[in-house]
Amino acid sequence: MTAEVTTVLDGFQFTEAPRWHEGRLWFSDFYTSEVNSVRADGSDLRLEATVEQQPSGLGWLPDGRLLVVSMRDRRILRREPDGRLVTHADLSGHATGHLNDMAVDDQGRAYVGNFGFDLMGGEPLAPAALHRADPDGTVTELATDLWFPNAIALTPGGSVLVNETFGNRITAFDLDAGGGLVNRRVWAEFGPLPTDLSVAGAIAQLAVAPDGSCLDAEGGLWVADAVGGRLIRVVEGGEITDEVRPGTNVYACALGGTTLFACAAPDFYEHARRAAHEGSVIAVPVRVPAA
Repeated sequence: MTAEVTTVLDGFQFTEAPRWHEGRLWFSDFYTSEVNSVRADGSDLRLEATVEQQPSGLGWLPDGRLLVVSMRDRRILRREPDGRLVTHADLSGHATGHLNDMAVDDQGRAYVGNFGFDLMGGEPLAPAALHRADPDGTVTELATDLWFPNAIALTPGGSVLVNETFGNRITAFDLDAGGGLVNRRVWAEFGPLPTDLSVAGAIAQLAVAPDGSCLDAEGGLWVADAVGGRLIRVVEGGEITDEVRPGTNVYACALGGTTLFACAAPDFYEHARRAAHEGSVIAVPVRVPAA
């Protein structure tokens, strides 16, 4: 599709985990340690939290308190009404890499993935687990053998979609009454699993690297393709119905009404992103509104 791409904000290091919440776009900036929110037009930028160990996935408890992933120390933090950040759940004894993205359901259960290996340190790829953190901080392992579990989408029908960035696929589960995951299946497959476990070698074998994503009202999943420089709309079975090439690499997206917001940067490498302020948030009009 041909779409007009506009820049909402720029001058960041590496924007990630965008969420549309209460009329504002919220997002993390990895290397400035900031969680920010802003109006759709880029006005009224507001610092919401500072997470020294690198913020990522965002979500909200039923009572409105913010949850934010603290990547490097593998914790989920909770913002109290007075602004203090406290530990909500400690996954340091569970996750095998930096914590990553997160989704929170209407009962306050947080579903969170992790890298599984030291991505920036050059370790070979290794599978990781998906965990659930309950409102009381209890951590439960839900699924294993996921290749870089990234964005997590909770569908209105009770399914959980997990982007496997290094797996060439999106995996689905059904959510049972207790918050467990059953009926594991491939929701969309873009190619075979990489056979080269080096990061560079695996990237070369990816048809799509599904990074951040968001659901629309017709069940389509907008996906930021981390190696393809594009945003794609995918439906169950793997068909790509729409594609936007914004002229930059994109790593995450969120829908606010019929506006698709995306987090953009020249690349995802930490040393380069820390040394520059080239991260941005862009916006694209789309046909189908948010779910």
